[in-house]
This record gives sequence, structure tokens and C-alpha cells, in this order.
Amino acid sequence: MPIAELLRLGRPRPIVRWGDPVLHRPAQPVTDFGPELQQLLADMFATNRAANGAGIAAQQLGVDLAVFAYDCPDQTWERRIGVICNPVLDPPGRRSLVTLGEGCLSLPGGEAEVSRPEYATCRGQDQFGEPVVVTGGGTLGRCLQHETDHTRGTVYGDRLNTRRRKELHREAARYADRFPADWPATEAP
Repeated sequence: MPIAELLRLGRPRPIVRWGDPVLHRPAQPVTDFGPELQQLLADMFATNRAANGAGIAAQQLGVDLAVFAYDCPDQTWERRIGVICNPVLDPPGRRSLVTLGEGCLSLPGGEAEVSRPEYATCRGQDQFGEPVVVTGGGTLGRCLQHETDHTRGTVYGDRLNTRRRKELHREAARYADRFPADWPATEAP
């Protein structure tokens, strides 16, 4: 399905929270690019939009597949929208790290500073199974790295020391009442 159709046809689903096993193990590769994947992608875009996210991985919907959708600005503030199945990050060339606040839809309400390369190049397949290469900086560069981590079973808290990870969980707990278990499929009361 073209991206415009994927953006139009989905419905928000509840987001799986940190601690669920599907988020903490490498995902299975995408091998079937048929209707089930297309519906999943449409729902991923709808869920990401409802949660006001930059990107979302299939594991965050409880689906054990190595795929993510993104809808965020790049380093020039141009909106970039797409899908990457079976993502692989190219090793960074000149490694210029940038430390920024980062959050995760699977731990809503929490944010921590994380250092990552300023730019990223991600290779994989699009929603049709065709090769795709996406390069970007800004929010897009960070999103490509964050979501590829998800497909590898890594949440960004794994990049933090123990003390900061505990602070992150306490911060998220303070806002837990704003994010019911089925968020963002339904809004908080």
C-alpha cells in the first residue's frame, strides 16, 4: 500500500509497555509483505499519530516483527514519512555524538538524555519488500536509531546507567495516570 493509504486506513492500538518480553528480544524478520503487514503498518501509523510520536516499532504493538514506521522532521525540519522492514544501521562515519532528551512511547511520561550519532543511515526494505535507504539527522536520525534498537530488543533505557534508569522509571510513574493501559487507543479520563 502506498504511504498515503497507510496513513489513512489505520486505527490506534494500545502500546505495549517496557517489561513486556516482546520489547526485550530481537524481532523476527519480515518475510511476508502481504495484507497483514499492510494493516499492521496502517495501525502503526495511526497509533504513532495518536500518541504524538516520531516513530513506532511493531514490537510496541505486541507484534514480533522487525519493522518500524516513522513520521518526523529531519535536520532541515522537512517532514519525512516511511517504513523500514528488517532495518540495519550503517556504522557512523565520523562519529559526532549529540546528547538530547529522548522518550519512548512504551514508557510514556519519561525522558532521559541519551548520546547518539548526529546522523544515521538505515537500510532495509519498504512496505512492498523493495530495498530502501534512509539517511537523516535531527529527529529523523535519532528516530532511525531508536526504532532500529527496538527491532534488536533494546529499549533506550538499556543505554543508561542504573541510577539514571531508576530515575527514568520514577519520572514515568509520576505521569502513569495520564496513560491508561490501552493508551493511545483510548484517551485518559
